[in-house]
Amino acid sequence: MHIPFSLPVIDADVIHEVNDCLTNTGWLTTGPKVRQLEEEFKKLTGVEAALCVNSWTSGAMLMLRWFDIGPGDEVIIPAYTYSATALCAMNIGAIPVMVDVKDDFNIDVEKIRAAITPRTKAIMPVDIGGYPCDYDEIMALVNEPSVRAMFQPATDRQKVLGRPLVLVDAAHSIGATYKGRPAGTLADVSIFSLHSVKNVTTGEGGCICLSLPHPFDNKAEYQFLKAFALNGQNKSAFEKNQAGGWRYDIIAQGLKVNMPDICAAIGLAQIRKYASELLPERKRIFEQYNAAFSKHDWAILPPYRNAIKESCGHLYLLRIAGVDEEQRDEIIRLISETGVGVNVHYIPMAMLTLFKEKGYRISDYPNTYKLYANEISLPIYNGLTEDKVAYVIDAVVGSYEAVGCFPIAIGIGG
Repeated sequence: MHIPFSLPVIDADVIHEVNDCLTNTGWLTTGPKVRQLEEEFKKLTGVEAALCVNSWTSGAMLMLRWFDIGPGDEVIIPAYTYSATALCAMNIGAIPVMVDVKDDFNIDVEKIRAAITPRTKAIMPVDIGGYPCDYDEIMALVNEPSVRAMFQPATDRQKVLGRPLVLVDAAHSIGATYKGRPAGTLADVSIFSLHSVKNVTTGEGGCICLSLPHPFDNKAEYQFLKAFALNGQNKSAFEKNQAGGWRYDIIAQGLKVNMPDICAAIGLAQIRKYASELLPERKRIFEQYNAAFSKHDWAILPPYRNAIKESCGHLYLLRIAGVDEEQRDEIIRLISETGVGVNVHYIPMAMLTLFKEKGYRISDYPNTYKLYANEISLPIYNGLTEDKVAYVIDAVVGSYEAVGCFPIAIGIGG
């Protein structure tokens, strides 16, 4: 049996929506489909304003620039994340300050506290695998009088907020909840990824959800960001194409990161049935894995649900107790030979050439390394039947047993 690691949902509804875009609307770039998708995100999350863009990374760069973050400013991020979390800051000249994570893969709030300096302009928690971070603690921290007193605003927006911006890397967490509140509403700004492997996809894309506190007007900021994401142009091509609408203005030095309608059509078909069909199926798969692996003392189950948090099941981050990288990699090799696609999320940034050359060292993030060294990501996506999940489980168990693993002391690699 061949089971790929990930497959997008391309069904009759998606095909119908894309065909409608191609044959009925007369529009491919930003137009009515994008605006409909933004409305669906508002319904799903409850935010006042949502802006679709062409990738998570460009959306994060857009919002860092919106907050006037630039060269010399510091952005605190977890060491355990994909490199885009750091690169969005680096690409505008800011400095990513990495801190270690807890055993649930998410950023350690006390490590954030220790890393805050007068140059800190933003904090970017990451909901790894779709499991929410400790948002009440993070928001309480940035609002502490000592943190506010340390903050050094350099622009009007920074003065209005009066503290570091909390910009959530919610790439994985569409449909997750924290204390009954949906992802997208848990901090100042949250950005979902709509990449091909995500729970809802537009092929490439992202969605910025605004929950800025008073006195910010989220709807007004959306109107500005809509232009800011289109080279600072205050009308989209679709709006200019309407009768008498040709005249436009450039109101800011923006970026070109708008989402096309042809991409939005794919996500529009998916998000309309996400809460009722797609998300419950992902949770069914997650729970089938949990039921099987909980019988094995070598299996460390990923965080999923507790009294205040519930994952959206974007990734199934299985860890194998007592193995090192070499043994983990051998298990992966054997699983792959059965036809099952697996992955590792993620190689820590401090182990990658770019970041090592900039002085980051994995030895500074021991928990990040501990999680990475024995992690294997299993297939979890819509359309994965119970029989296929059972096949994956058997492949993992058989591969573990074939390696003949035994407990070892896990050190920190390079």
